[in-house]
Amino acid sequence: MEAPPVGTNADASPRHRQLEATLDRIGVTGAHRQIGAMVLLGVFFDALEQNAVGLVGPVLRESWGTSAAELGFLNTITFTAAALGRLTTGIIGDKMGRRAMLTVNLLLFSLGALICAFAPVYAVVAIGRFIVGFGLGGEIAIAVTMMSEFFAARHRGTAVGIINVTAGGLGNMLAPGFGVLVFTMFSGPDRWRWLFGLLAVPALLVLFYRRFVPETPRYLLSRGKVDEANLVLNRLASGRLRGELGEPKHYITAVDSGERVVPERNRLRDVFAGGLRRRTLSLGVAVCMSYGAQISILSLMPTILVAQGHSITKSLVFTLVMQSGSLVGALVASTAARYVARKVVLTVAAALGCAAAFAFGFLATDVALILTLGAAVNCCIITLNTTIWIFAPEQFPTRVRAFGTSIILALGSLAGGLTPMLAGAAFDSYGMAGMFTLIGVLFVGLAVSVQIPPETFGRPMEEDGPEAGK
Repeated sequence: MEAPPVGTNADASPRHRQLEATLDRIGVTGAHRQIGAMVLLGVFFDALEQNAVGLVGPVLRESWGTSAAELGFLNTITFTAAALGRLTTGIIGDKMGRRAMLTVNLLLFSLGALICAFAPVYAVVAIGRFIVGFGLGGEIAIAVTMMSEFFAARHRGTAVGIINVTAGGLGNMLAPGFGVLVFTMFSGPDRWRWLFGLLAVPALLVLFYRRFVPETPRYLLSRGKVDEANLVLNRLASGRLRGELGEPKHYITAVDSGERVVPERNRLRDVFAGGLRRRTLSLGVAVCMSYGAQISILSLMPTILVAQGHSITKSLVFTLVMQSGSLVGALVASTAARYVARKVVLTVAAALGCAAAFAFGFLATDVALILTLGAAVNCCIITLNTTIWIFAPEQFPTRVRAFGTSIILALGSLAGGLTPMLAGAAFDSYGMAGMFTLIGVLFVGLAVSVQIPPETFGRPMEEDGPEAGK
């Protein structure tokens, strides 16, 4: 079924109802596509960086004698920092706006990558990975929030889903190929440095384009900046982010008597209070399950394949083939977002992921089955992640949307840092069956937790009423 027509939000002010109707009338223009392209460039390189520890792990073990525990710590510190980055970005993004944080996070990401490239000792690599993680976490959280606020309800799910087509899909799929390319072009014990260094260069180029991205009209209106919101809406309607607009239209004209000024509240208390508490905790549990499964596979699969006797190059190629499922999963989720309820997608993908994980653990005895079942597991994981990215910002009113979304994604980052250690221990003790049984259990937990928050498919985003979330 196609998304239902835009409804009304009883908690929204007349101005916000006008905004929803205007966004629906404008649809998707060239300006939307330009904004999307600039945001997606950043998250693509973020995805490559997210895979970096897994890519350089075997080479670092050869050149520095880095232990598996030390490699695991690099992954843990990256995703712990990502959680902190998401929380910090959420707080600042709700107070100062969404767009400024895009540039800040990308600068941090590039700085950390360069520190890793020139690191003289392991400790400096760890510092670089912390900085990378901080920028990486904030980048994804603000991108998800920002894209959700530029579009009307009928386009919102697909717009946010495309972020993970680029990151979880293309980024994860092409990351092993990027590793193969770098290690083919450069030889010697320090070839891992080139991988980190090359990741910083294109990310810096994106900074030039990011200055053209406007603030979201939904955020501007929530802060009472009606004229600025109208200017952005005119840009969106014209299809151009720069140049003369001609005679501007006043899309937002309603006057709200006694309209509230957004209060300076304790954001942590807001997302864990009233009806929002249940939404935050249930989706937080869900994202811990999906991120834990994803990062365990990303971090451990190349090293596991090398341990089974495959060369570094062949292991990366195998990983690339399995990651093709990530692209399929992101495309499935972004397409389904327009036609299928969020909770249905999450429940079905979790059930299929559980079946694929158990099949991988107990039946993947040859290369063909490893590649096929590995692609299936990755497809389900990215379908889940993408749909959670779509679902999360829809659960919160504008005043705490960035922080609420950041809380949920931060919990996922923490799980991404901790779960691979459990998965590695399961592999060491029980082999592939043990590791993928753990991943199957994660899928079961996700399927249960996503039944709790309210369905948001085809509905306008909530605004700033005190009753929101109840």
